Amino acid sequence: MEHVKTYNAMEIKHKNGNLIIEGPIPGKELASLDFHKDLIAFRPPEQQHKALIEIADLPEGRIIVARDNNEIVGYVTYLYPDPLERWSHGKMENLIELGAIEVIPKYRSGGVGKTLLEVSMMDDAMEDYIILTTEYYWHWDLKGTKLNVWEYRKVMEKMMNHGGLVYYATDDPEISSHPANCLMAKIGKRVDQESVQEFDSLRFMNRFMY
Repeated sequence: MEHVKTYNAMEIKHKNGNLIIEGPIPGKELASLDFHKDLIAFRPPEQQHKALIEIADLPEGRIIVARDNNEIVGYVTYLYPDPLERWSHGKMENLIELGAIEVIPKYRSGGVGKTLLEVSMMDDAMEDYIILTTEYYWHWDLKGTKLNVWEYRKVMEKMMNHGGLVYYATDDPEISSHPANCLMAKIGKRVDQESVQEFDSLRFMNRFMY
């Protein structure tokens, strides 16, 4: 399938300063921006910046950023699922994963996360995809936010709802390993029934295992 990417942008007013939320942006533009040192949820900032540049240049890859002047202070990524994950087993061209979303502590609790998702979905091409995300409590900043797992899960779920993602059941062992972990997804308006059924079979791969 052809991966169409249409740029969108929005300015939001935050108590700590106004931000531009924009994307998808190409790797070359990402490389020209600074990457905030507090973006450490997944790997050291320099490594994560490099990873985002690589994702942005993948045919299906999409990076939406929150920018304070020339500095990235938040981002969300979309790309095909990792080849080692069950979600890639069907080799579905129209299934992409919201792989990571991160906002620095200074700009949290001001609607930045939900706006990253809203700007992502402004692109009509997103209606051609099934978009999934897997939420694992061990990636959550429980210490920094002083929330317990259930409070954090509620915050994450509410934020994902702003992008149209809702809870879906699955028998994936890693997700099932803790009740706070979850699968969320959005099925685009133009996704055919065959793809939906294929997604359902990926969600319940262990159904006939005894």
